[in-house]
Amino acid sequence: MKPSVQVLEAEQEKKIIQEAIKILENPGIVIFNTECLNLLSDAGAKVNLDTKLASISENLIHSALDSCPAKFSLYNLRGDPAVQYGSGKTFFNPGSSTLYILDSQTQEPRKVFTNDLVQFVQLVESLSPIDAQSTAMVPSDVPEAIRDLYRLYLALCYMTKPIITGIFRKQSWGVMKELLVTAAGGDQELREKPLGIFDICPTSPLTWSDTSCQNILDNARSGIPIQLVAMPMAGATSPVTLAGTVVQHTAECLSGIVLSQLACKGSKIVWGGSAAVFDMKNSAAPMGAPGTWLIAASYAQIGRSLGLPTQAYLGISDAKIVDAQAGMESATGALIGTLAGVNMISGAGMLAYENCQSPEKLILDAEMIASINHFSNGIQFRDDPLALNLIREVGTGADFISHEHTLKWFKKEVHYPSPVIDRKPLNPADLRGHKSAWDRAQDRRQELLLSPPRPALPADVRTELRKITAQAAQSEGMDQLPPLPDHP
Repeated sequence: MKPSVQVLEAEQEKKIIQEAIKILENPGIVIFNTECLNLLSDAGAKVNLDTKLASISENLIHSALDSCPAKFSLYNLRGDPAVQYGSGKTFFNPGSSTLYILDSQTQEPRKVFTNDLVQFVQLVESLSPIDAQSTAMVPSDVPEAIRDLYRLYLALCYMTKPIITGIFRKQSWGVMKELLVTAAGGDQELREKPLGIFDICPTSPLTWSDTSCQNILDNARSGIPIQLVAMPMAGATSPVTLAGTVVQHTAECLSGIVLSQLACKGSKIVWGGSAAVFDMKNSAAPMGAPGTWLIAASYAQIGRSLGLPTQAYLGISDAKIVDAQAGMESATGALIGTLAGVNMISGAGMLAYENCQSPEKLILDAEMIASINHFSNGIQFRDDPLALNLIREVGTGADFISHEHTLKWFKKEVHYPSPVIDRKPLNPADLRGHKSAWDRAQDRRQELLLSPPRPALPADVRTELRKITAQAAQSEGMDQLPPLPDHP
């Protein structure tokens, strides 16, 4: 039996879904994309082209849900399935789009540059508990108009694991798809074995921007999976009650499901989010708050009840440095998400309300994830009888340390972390020389980055990726891209 967390009763699940469906009927949802409005109108929805308001019927919602795949995989650059959405297993990635990195020397936030993201990708590749890459940070040393596609380019040059990404403007989609098609070896290859998934966000409350709508249409028709990331804030952009926010989150995600399936029936989509409570005192949306964890566990339960893969932004701290608060908030959120059955948890390495990434926190979070994975496997019944014969054999007053049964099972039963986690016995004489968790993570970061990045793609493919990206940069007035290590 695997340990689990369930925060809603079955009747509460039904009530939330029923109210969300009624909300999409009245008042409906605002959609700033004419093609999406026309698709809804053609499918029988009531659409007002002047107000951009669409009223979506219950039948249309259920029809869309019926056509969504319950399971699908993301593939690595070797062509192997690496992330199985809907499998019942929890996977982890660093999340995306922070504007700042916590400098490893000064421990102060600063802007992100090309080499920061290259090294971050290298760390993610080296940390086995982190299952997927993400376009985790936004480099400031290229024009703003190409920063979304540029970070995808950087990741593709050095990653093997599949990637979670997203766009900032409609014009980037064509270039980003071209980059993915080039890395995958062709359009059909990308459809059959998707390398990545796009985070797409509605605007709370109950609104879809033109850019997000177009991204749904483009992804669905190209066979690239979609990860819905609804972000209502309880008390600010959604009802202050947690249950009310979960109702609104459900409505926003259901509307995205409908749009994706109207664009292409059977398109792959994930029920996700980055919802949070709103802290009135600090005018912030804390990701390390218990209300935020309850909302995430609730909407994951709703997604599962609808037969959909799920995602959540968890394992994140609101702390500004890597300290005890960062550890407490990150570990609690990630553990709750795992026990709630979330398929993909985004946020490893994140600080400060999703605004800052830390390589050292990423390394510590990888240790956290490894421990959570071990715990979530539950207690295994290795023998039958469980211990009766063994204890009778060893007897009273003896020990088990040299017994063959211990030698057989101790590596599976006990989780052994890396030296980043300090388990050495206390020796007061050596206490002055003990390093902090930050220091040990910093040592590990330096060790992992000693060797240069090892690109997974052939040199000719990387050359083509750079050509595609350089053309986009030139269209925005940038003559030359920043140099990359070990690049043809």
